[in-house]
Amino acid sequence: MKKNKNDPKLLKKALELGMAFAKQQGYGDLDKSVSAKDKVECIYRLLVTAKQITPLAPDQEDGPNMKHKLVLWISRLLPPDHELLK
Repeated sequence: MKKNKNDPKLLKKALELGMAFAKQQGYGDLDKSVSAKDKVECIYRLLVTAKQITPLAPDQEDGPNMKHKLVLWISRLLPPDHELLK
C-alpha cells in the first residue's frame, strides 16, 4: 500500500463526500459521538453496497485497508490537478 503525504486529508475529504452520499441515499447523519473508525467502516460498507468501490477480501477488511480504499475512491473522483493529489 503506497502512502501519500496527503492521505489524511484525502481520507477526511472522502469521509465528507461519503457522508454527503449517504445523506443523498436517505441515510441520516452520524452524530459526533461516532468514532472515526466506525465512520470509515460505515462509509466503506455503504460505498461497497452502492457498487461505488470493489469490496476487500473478507480477511483484509480492517481499518487501514478500508481507509486506503476510501483514499483511492476519492483520488479517482477529484480532478487530476487537485492540490491534494500533488
